Amino acid sequence: MQTFIHYFLHLGFPFFIAFVAYRKEWKKVYFILIATMLVDLDHLFADPIFQADRCSINFHFLHTYAALVVYVGLLFLPKPFKIIGIGLLFHMLTDFMDCAMM
Repeated sequence: MQTFIHYFLHLGFPFFIAFVAYRKEWKKVYFILIATMLVDLDHLFADPIFQADRCSINFHFLHTYAALVVYVGLLFLPKPFKIIGIGLLFHMLTDFMDCAMM
């Protein structure tokens, strides 16, 4: 169930964010939110690349608390940076929830 919740929050829930908050341009916003999943490319620098019981938060360099500060800063910039910030912060929230469920 944890895996389903994790991937639903990463791939499914951004649709609801885009549709509710940016109804007129929801398709573009959804694409941007999904594109923020590229933040997981930092997993490629870990050894091993994938470990099922590893918490991403504060382990991978784009998942650190310092990176979170940058992501919050994006919220104060105009679109599309604000949308990118929303996507990255929601991604971190999802990963944090995943860590809590471990």
